[in-house]
Amino acid sequence: MVEFENVPELVDPVLVAAFEGWNDAGEAASGVVQHLASTWDAAPVAELDPDDYYDFQVTRPVVELIDGESRGIVWPTTRVSAARLPSGRDVVLVHGIEPNMRWRSFCRELVEITERLGVREVVLLGALLADAPHTRPVPVTGSASETGLVTTLNLEPTRYEGPTGILGVLQDAYAKAEITTVSLWAAVPHYVAQPPSPKATLALLRRVEDVLDVAIPLGELPEEARAWENGVNELAEEDSEVAEYVRTLEEAKDATELPEASGDAIAREFERYLRRRDAG
Repeated sequence: MVEFENVPELVDPVLVAAFEGWNDAGEAASGVVQHLASTWDAAPVAELDPDDYYDFQVTRPVVELIDGESRGIVWPTTRVSAARLPSGRDVVLVHGIEPNMRWRSFCRELVEITERLGVREVVLLGALLADAPHTRPVPVTGSASETGLVTTLNLEPTRYEGPTGILGVLQDAYAKAEITTVSLWAAVPHYVAQPPSPKATLALLRRVEDVLDVAIPLGELPEEARAWENGVNELAEEDSEVAEYVRTLEEAKDATELPEASGDAIAREFERYLRRRDAG
């Protein structure tokens, strides 16, 4: 059962979703939704009943102090919020924890919420562990319900086959509902998998900018990403085996990919610059 709060009349809304757990290496994807909710001052719209989808012995509720005194329970669930962008368009944000059970019912509920809010465009965010060097730009792969979108957005198509998480099931559910869907995945270096992973969050955020065609205030994320990379560099320098492994990954990456300073990459960065200048 979905509990709706004061639902506003939304203008051309787009939905952005991320789920903690298997789909969220380094908490990079959920970090994007949390950043957007804070930046755009999103207001609660709805939440799913946690009793329907979570095993509380696996995904436990959390005790929190309120005002440093009384104790309250925060239940694991999926929450929906909405915000009005400076352009006048609305964005719907979905942030939750990957459910433990009844995935098909869970996805049906989210599709119903999406349709009730008038959303016809969805962006799903994920992050995976990969053999990616932390010193190089974070690879972001993607897929879309419409073949042309992959080309239009200059996405590196995903070639993954195998076990999937809630994002894969939800993307399929949206496709069957004929809702345009883009799925973006950042590759987090497996040897620094502990959260946070601000460099991967920043990479996903930049691709969200491309999809929404809007300038998103980055706040302290660029500085945090640089500090994160410098910190990993220092750790690698203290261990010769790790340093050698990183060099091997760098060589493999450089040998198989085109230089970042390609025409498409330069064009994307220039478009971002123009959006930020206009937004300022």
